[in-house]
Amino acid sequence: MHTQVKNEECVIISIKDNGPGITEKVKDKLFDPFFTTKAISKGTDLGLSISYEIIVEKHKGQINCISAPAKGTEFVIEIPIKQAR
Repeated sequence: MHTQVKNEECVIISIKDNGPGITEKVKDKLFDPFFTTKAISKGTDLGLSISYEIIVEKHKGQINCISAPAKGTEFVIEIPIKQAR
């Protein structure tokens, strides 16, 4: 995890792993409500959908996923320091 102040207006939070990565097909759906890679009745994976809603819609920020199979995954979150009124 890495956190930095981008400028006087934004903070960037980067969360990275060295796991198996995510395919483009799955990556395109990561933030969709009810999207899951789990078997039926094993969960709904709402976490990224809710994260997207909080970061983008509520805080007017951005969340991006950088990943490729066998290359790990990185989520980059950019949030304004001050909220517009």
